[in-house]
Amino acid sequence: MSRMKAPKRIEPLIEDSLVDEVLSQLKSGKEATVYVVRCGDQICCAKVYKEANKRGFRGHVRYQEGRKERNSRRARAMAKSSRYGREEQEEAWQNAEVDALYRLAAAGVRVPRPHLFSNGVLLMELVTDAHGNVAPRLDDIVLTEETARRYHRVLIDDVVRMLGVGLIHGDLSEYNVLIDAHGPVIIDLPQAVDAAGNNSAGRMLIRDVDRLTTYFARYAPELMITDYAHEIWSLYESGALTLQTQLTGQYQRVERPADVEGVLEGIKAAREEAMRRQQARALEEL
Repeated sequence: MSRMKAPKRIEPLIEDSLVDEVLSQLKSGKEATVYVVRCGDQICCAKVYKEANKRGFRGHVRYQEGRKERNSRRARAMAKSSRYGREEQEEAWQNAEVDALYRLAAAGVRVPRPHLFSNGVLLMELVTDAHGNVAPRLDDIVLTEETARRYHRVLIDDVVRMLGVGLIHGDLSEYNVLIDAHGPVIIDLPQAVDAAGNNSAGRMLIRDVDRLTTYFARYAPELMITDYAHEIWSLYESGALTLQTQLTGQYQRVERPADVEGVLEGIKAAREEAMRRQQARALEEL
């Protein structure tokens, strides 16, 4: 790898001797740009989050619902649309990934090991393959049927481990999984969802699992008849999901007939109430 000029956001880490040099740019996305850096005799990964004014916040609120903000002043600022509030929201978005990485690593989920986070730069482990090269993304490799089934099960187990610490990835797919010498490694977690406090948590988990299943079914078609997504969420909601739970991939959905008569009665009652309010306002104006 040839040395390149250090981006401005990484310069403070170099000045503090936390990073020795920037070797190359690994990838650039909507949220951040990732670089390969040298820290002493170790090669690491530096994720530089893009500045608040260069990122869109549309959709972020859906993911952040349920996250706890201990500082009441920051919480009030984040609820407003001021520049300070947006900056605080951006910092909270970045910190969420750092927090998720530490929690998931401790829970046994295979994620890059975080080293430190400073001024919008996350320094973490560089995930490599068996030859020491940067690990490929899942969608960049061709799988055998057996490997597809194995990787699918590994990631399903990781989804369960994530729920065990109250988190859902929120954007899990073949594009957010690296394959190192030992198998799948989950990456990109700034949108990690609070499983208990977010009203969209169930839908996001089901979407995550269904995306993985659809991808691996390209190589192992029988996976398409499984329904781990609804099985996992149903067990989680009932408090019966543990790391020892034997998942089957089967889920019997209960289809209830629509209560058409009840719906019509509700609409009629709502209309009558609206008419009563209109009449009351008209009398007040007389």
